[in-house]
Amino acid sequence: KIPNRYLGQPSPFTHPHLLKPGEVTPGLSQVEYALRRHKLMSLIQKEAHGWDGLDHTVILLSNPLYYMSNDIPYVFHQDTNFLYLCGFQEPDSILVLQSIPGKALPSHKSILYVPRRDPSRELWDGPRSGTDGAIALTGVDEAYTIEEFRPLVAKLKGESNIVWYDLTKPVHTELHSDYMQPLAEIKARNKNHIQGIRHLVQNLRLIKSPAEIERMKIAGRVTAEAFMETMFASKSPVDEAFLYAKFEFECRARGADILAYPPVVAGGNRSNTLHYVKNNQLIKDGELVLLDGGCESSCYVSDITRTWPVNGRFTKPQAELYQAVLDIQKSCLSLCSPGMSLENIYSLMLSLIGQKLKELGILKSSSTESHFFKAVRKYCPHHVGHYLGMDVHDTPDISRSLPLQPGMVITIEPGIYIPEDDVSAPERFRGIGVRIEDDVVITEDAPLILSADCPKEIYHIEQICGRSL
Repeated sequence: KIPNRYLGQPSPFTHPHLLKPGEVTPGLSQVEYALRRHKLMSLIQKEAHGWDGLDHTVILLSNPLYYMSNDIPYVFHQDTNFLYLCGFQEPDSILVLQSIPGKALPSHKSILYVPRRDPSRELWDGPRSGTDGAIALTGVDEAYTIEEFRPLVAKLKGESNIVWYDLTKPVHTELHSDYMQPLAEIKARNKNHIQGIRHLVQNLRLIKSPAEIERMKIAGRVTAEAFMETMFASKSPVDEAFLYAKFEFECRARGADILAYPPVVAGGNRSNTLHYVKNNQLIKDGELVLLDGGCESSCYVSDITRTWPVNGRFTKPQAELYQAVLDIQKSCLSLCSPGMSLENIYSLMLSLIGQKLKELGILKSSSTESHFFKAVRKYCPHHVGHYLGMDVHDTPDISRSLPLQPGMVITIEPGIYIPEDDVSAPERFRGIGVRIEDDVVITEDAPLILSADCPKEIYHIEQICGRSL
């Protein structure tokens, strides 16, 4: 039973407008989180072939609280692998999954080690869940204070214990140095090395459940509506900072927790800087703005890009380049089906960009194929897309050559960028950068476009910007 008090995160008792009974985070139940842990232990069972009779312990650390200066903290954001397996959203915590002696994997028990309740700290920083709240909210089997983790570490030093933990990129340096680094050194001396776990968690995260896809639909819809409102508010001249603020406000007003990343709000030639995030310049009449933005809603993110004229009307060169990118994007979207891969779609994107650049007179015929693709990559130096989920660049260790499967979520984001100082390009296109990005769920049938509500046809964009809806 959930304690009748505030915990360190929303609960069905305190936030019934967000969570139904039995949910750990909005839309995701204790059963769903338990199933994820069960699947992870099943993967370990396969990896541990030949280690019969040994005990297995999985350890994941939460993120710490980070500070922007002295005692001013950033808004806390949980490590997504930790969050994926338990839904607990407090810093300075540890999740442990232990095999049960006498029972075969994937049987296990789940344990959370959490910050001790402290009235003096809670007076300043807000409530903590404590051990009782952690169990009741997340559905783990046991919970203890973080100080009680040390005795477990002592038990894991023996050769009969296989520890699964990521040494290479510790997410919490203090907990790592206090507990895990000394353990790793002892295990290494005994030739009983700690096994990495991140790749197994990423394999699970790659395929989204129906509940996860529902969360991502919400993030996509919220972001699409925010884009429309931002387009609607465009005028010329307009400050990039105003469009940034408008976009963030519209996301938050619709229930988004935070923006998924610092957005790109790039007017004019600045759109040719792929990760331009200063967002502090004036966009002039007649210029395009490229906005690459997304939100996080209930632990899942969106990532959408649109390009539009701030005065509401594309010039002829702008429309030519924009339509070329849109045609390419539609062709790439049509390939988002099981068996294809992001790498396959990327190859097609480069070919299509090359064809369009020739048609527009931007690219001349090349003597060899390698020269041709080198020239194409000059005008589109990035990939066609990436995996999407709890992180913007989700499951980064998973190869983009992997065949797509139902339940994967990817982005498709071709672009063409013509810097204003590119004297080799026709003058009418110089200083124009266009990218169009959508979020896509792979299904057995046609791809599901999570960002479908966000307009991208020229006539629709001009309608919205012209306030003629």
